[in-house]
Amino acid sequence: MRMARFTPRFWVSAVVFALVVAFAVLGPIVFGANPGKDVGGLYDPPSSTSWLGTDDLGHDVFTNLMLGTRTSLIIGLVAGLVATLIGVVVGLLAGYHGGMVEEALMGVTNVALAIPAIVVLILLSVAIDFRSIVAMAVVIAITSWPWTARAVRAQASSVRTREHLDVARLSGARTFDILIWDVLPYLMSYICMAFVLQVSGAILAEAGLSLLGLGPSGSVSLGIMLNWALVGESLLNGAWWAFLPPTILLTLIAFALLMLQSSLDEVFNPRLRRGRRERGAAAGAGAGAAVSLVTSGTVAAETLDVGAAQEPVPEPGAGERTVGSGPDRTSERSGSA
Repeated sequence: MRMARFTPRFWVSAVVFALVVAFAVLGPIVFGANPGKDVGGLYDPPSSTSWLGTDDLGHDVFTNLMLGTRTSLIIGLVAGLVATLIGVVVGLLAGYHGGMVEEALMGVTNVALAIPAIVVLILLSVAIDFRSIVAMAVVIAITSWPWTARAVRAQASSVRTREHLDVARLSGARTFDILIWDVLPYLMSYICMAFVLQVSGAILAEAGLSLLGLGPSGSVSLGIMLNWALVGESLLNGAWWAFLPPTILLTLIAFALLMLQSSLDEVFNPRLRRGRRERGAAAGAGAGAAVSLVTSGTVAAETLDVGAAQEPVPEPGAGERTVGSGPDRTSERSGSA
């Protein structure tokens, strides 16, 4: 894959997401973080000592924002990894084997898709006594793998009929080796895009659960910050700094990941690349035609001007020399003059 194929949209989204990750990882090291420490009163506005003010408990919002972003990213990455892994395994087995195995696995997948994910998330979160970061990630992953499994199954079904798989079977390769070395590489582009979407969806799902008061226990996340702002009635108190920073961070993360997935689709999908090139060629051809028309018009106008300038001026008495050798244009010209 050549680096030149990445679009500007990819680089913009990658830089935005990298900045968010750097803020979450390096922020506590650079600026220091002491979570749970009272640095002010109830909803103190932003100041030089507290850049983003304080929340309803007198805690520093900037410190909570750094730690909350890190927690949300960890949950999103772990949940995205687990959900993608489950979906790939189920979809790969169903698409490669087909028959009864495919029907059984897709039946389970369809049942999981039919149940509203938010209901399962709430029930599982309530059932867990201590909701750690990993537990929250696993709960979110359990409800988000089915659509990945369906998509991977469709891709694997199209790959299993290729000739190189027949050669591998005839050579005595095991099913596990065929899946890993002969089928999975053809699905890696789609798996990468599915993973990005899973991460984005998991971060937003965690924010929704935390907003309902079902977030990870003993830690702070972007959703928990929104829950604290909601419980403390920050909007009624005019404390915009309590809910606006986590909202902006969530928006940036979701925007960057969705744009990253879209740009990866352009990189991996040859039809999108071909369409972009054709649109560019059509635009170039249109511009070239316009330039050609303008150029040809200019040349024609110059030719006319040159022709008009090089047209010999009839000398006095020339009309008498051409009389009898053709149409009497000299007399018309003389008459018009």
